Amino acid sequence: MPVPASEANESIRRFVRARRGLAWSAQDMAEYAVLLEIWTLAVRSEVVEAA
Repeated sequence: MPVPASEANESIRRFVRARRGLAWSAQDMAEYAVLLEIWTLAVRSEVVEAA
């Protein structure tokens, strides 16, 4: 089961805050893409459960 959307969202917030004001490397962008994918799966799962 995916992580809760709220937890995935908080991971994204922490990630972005840690890099505030910095140029993102290719590695940062790749890590961010993974976090977004985790969030997307979590939201979809919660929407399906609510339906």
